[in-house]
Amino acid sequence: MADDGTAKGTAGFLLEMGMLKRAKRTGWWIAGVKDPETIAEHSFRVALIASVLAMMEGADAGKAALLGLWHDTQETRVGDIPHISRRYVDASSNEKVTADQVSAAHPAVKAGAQSIVEEYEHGDSLEVICAHDADKLECLIQAIEYREQGCSNVQGWIDSSRNKLKTASAQQLAEAALTMTSVEWQKVYLP
Repeated sequence: MADDGTAKGTAGFLLEMGMLKRAKRTGWWIAGVKDPETIAEHSFRVALIASVLAMMEGADAGKAALLGLWHDTQETRVGDIPHISRRYVDASSNEKVTADQVSAAHPAVKAGAQSIVEEYEHGDSLEVICAHDADKLECLIQAIEYREQGCSNVQGWIDSSRNKLKTASAQQLAEAALTMTSVEWQKVYLP
């Protein structure tokens, strides 16, 4: 049970995470996307993809989804730094940002959050690999969707994401997605 101080610290963390629903993924602006997805929208699909990849690879789907869900929570503090910007900006580590974010939270939340982020950043389990692949596969799928909407500058995101995939399942899903439209899934259900 939380006392008044840690309850407020934990609630404050949850309120901070609401910023991810409003913060845009800024790398897409470089590609010319006028209204890119939010960090929360990206993280939702990363978590879902991580669970799917884990199922296909025989890993713990819940753990992979959890890792994927937390992978960008630090962006409430440092923003979504595009890869080109990383040449010029020295941001704090995700572990340090997370430690600050949960410093006033319930002790179990503090320990749990730090453990999840530490594992995502430095772990080598199959669940971590699935979560990292999910981040790349989500970017690839999002690029396909933006390309369909008329943004022609996304091929670099597709190629770099595809080249970083490690699991056979992620590679297979990427290849399949590249042969489909974003609404093709409906053909299974519509006469």
